[in-house]
Amino acid sequence: MSSKHLASRHRTALRAVFQHPIAHNLEWRAVVGLLGALGSLEEHDDGKLGVEVNGERLVLQRPKHKDVTDAQEILDIRHFLERAGVTPAEG
Repeated sequence: MSSKHLASRHRTALRAVFQHPIAHNLEWRAVVGLLGALGSLEEHDDGKLGVEVNGERLVLQRPKHKDVTDAQEILDIRHFLERAGVTPAEG
């Protein structure tokens, strides 16, 4: 899916994932909404979220708070989206 076909709130979240320097106030629900708009989600009982976009897979741990603040996790999401062919510069 091209980023131009995403809803405005999803494009905003996508830009935040790719922001330099790394965003430290990226809302978990915004990330989940973006990933759900791009592919499929599978919630696990242990709080983990399985994501598949364009054949690429990633498992995320739900943060303790409302924001994803771990820089490495944001980088993991960014690299996952790049492997899946999704970037804010698309289309």
